[in-house]
Amino acid sequence: MISVKTISRERGTERLETFSDGVFAFAITLLVLGLYDPTTRGSSLFQGLLAEWPTFSASATSFMTILILWMNHQNMFNYITRVSKGFMLLNGLLLLFVVVTPFTTLLVSEHLLFSDATVAAAAYAGSFFLLSVTWNILWHNASHHHDLVREDIPQNQIRHVTREYALGPLFYALAFFVAFVSPVATAVLVILIAVYYGITATGSE
Repeated sequence: MISVKTISRERGTERLETFSDGVFAFAITLLVLGLYDPTTRGSSLFQGLLAEWPTFSASATSFMTILILWMNHQNMFNYITRVSKGFMLLNGLLLLFVVVTPFTTLLVSEHLLFSDATVAAAAYAGSFFLLSVTWNILWHNASHHHDLVREDIPQNQIRHVTREYALGPLFYALAFFVAFVSPVATAVLVILIAVYYGITATGSE
């Protein structure tokens, strides 16, 4: 007689990956909701577009960031052959921070040029810091449970991925503290971090 546990393991990660892909797609779609016709505020289209550059730049940054997060998320699952309840819960927490990204993007786009820009930028970088911490906990949960990771993955490769992921909280912590000096610099740092992980995205074939 086949046990429920055996059936669960054989099903692997497909359903969780499909669910996660849907959440990433939803988060990217939410970014568009922050865009609108700038002429509704009484200005010309040209003047309105110029005035809305923080919104456009923040939306583009978050789109790229979420896209790169999705790429790395896909790469992570190249190492994982099955999931546990704990892993699913941690993955859900990670997706929560992904969905929050459009909100923190809206804060930055609407407050970057005003007196409360520091708070907005700190919230923006802080949300990514929490996301990166959750990401590392998720990977630690998988990589320290050998029944979740593919048996053919060498330990030195797992350690390499661990080191790459561990840089995330450090980068975003720096971006958070920079917000109290220059909110614009924090926005730039978030872009650079995204570019870094876009270049170094590591996945097992």
